Amino acid sequence: MKASLKPLLNNLPTDVRFIKAIAHGSMSVELYAPKLSDPQKPHDQDELYFVQSGEADFYLAGTTEKCQTGDCLFVPAGAEHRFLNFTSDFVTWVVFWGPKGGERNS
Repeated sequence: MKASLKPLLNNLPTDVRFIKAIAHGSMSVELYAPKLSDPQKPHDQDELYFVQSGEADFYLAGTTEKCQTGDCLFVPAGAEHRFLNFTSDFVTWVVFWGPKGGERNS
């Protein structure tokens, strides 16, 4: 399976923030391009973000740090998170995987 950034961005309606690119088993890959705000709520699965363009402040469970093109960010299942103060060209891949509740260290 293959997903390409430019065709997905070209097919993303102006009023939509994300589009599913690939899915297999518990894993799914989406392209996420927030517009004006990022209203995300905590998700049931663990996530990875791979920033493809732009810059933002990334809020995760009480802390905020800068992120930019080329960064990878991990979010455990159930954690409050969102992108703040992002540039108009901000786009990221997001990968969801694993069981509901995430993979936990035992």
